[in-house]
Amino acid sequence: MATLPRDVLHFPAESRSFLEPHLPPKDRGNPSPFPFTTVTFATSLDSQLALSPGAPTALSGPQSKAMTHYLRSRHDAILIGVGTAVADNPSLNCRIEGVGGYGGEGLDGQPRPIIVDPMARWHFTENNKIFQLCREGKGRAPYIITGVTNPPVNKEAILNAAGGKFITVNVNTTDTGSHRLDWKNVLEALGKEGLKSVMIEGGGAVINSLLVPEYFSVISSVIVTIAPTWLGEGGVVVSPPRRHDDQGRAIPAARLENARWYPFGEDVVLCGLFRS
Repeated sequence: MATLPRDVLHFPAESRSFLEPHLPPKDRGNPSPFPFTTVTFATSLDSQLALSPGAPTALSGPQSKAMTHYLRSRHDAILIGVGTAVADNPSLNCRIEGVGGYGGEGLDGQPRPIIVDPMARWHFTENNKIFQLCREGKGRAPYIITGVTNPPVNKEAILNAAGGKFITVNVNTTDTGSHRLDWKNVLEALGKEGLKSVMIEGGGAVINSLLVPEYFSVISSVIVTIAPTWLGEGGVVVSPPRRHDDQGRAIPAARLENARWYPFGEDVVLCGLFRS
């Protein structure tokens, strides 16, 4: 029997059943132009992802960390924003025992990394973790969603050599000069690539841009790990924008329905759907 990598994670079968109703169907059937889209992240008790932008902040316990990697194995793709890619040099692979590179054959169970990078500002090289894992047979090459029509040639060469590519979509420029993607366009583009499910992990800018009513209809599942800790004021907060009714009165921004709470180690996992 081949020796497993030292960083392999174990997620027992008895811990998986509660997640099943909230995951993409295994038959992968999907008549929608959009993939089955899961929004998932770990948060503190004060709804924060990190102590500050770009600051590594451990929130999930070991059981929840393994759960996150299991979720990755059940999706065709895993998506983050360029800010997270720049700050973390992430691996964006799955380390659950039994997937490709961790006891399994080929790349079975390894999700396709997706980086949302509207202006192609991620200055990656072939030495980034994500490409090292590709060469080791422990992960797939990324697709980069951008609004740049002609991405840098050197970056495109690295992507193509590893089996990745740029995918160009329309980008809107806001009044403040920032660049905003339409998530329906992004998800439809991923669907056209044959990706029938996508797990959106962050970071804060990506999650917050999705938590608005216009995108609730394309979010298939929400899975949030809540850690028993407060980070304190000034961190990266996940929160939908304030909403108001026709009279200008503040109303709740969003609510999940069919919510289920699952104690998991020291954490609690919340699964639900947005009200349509």
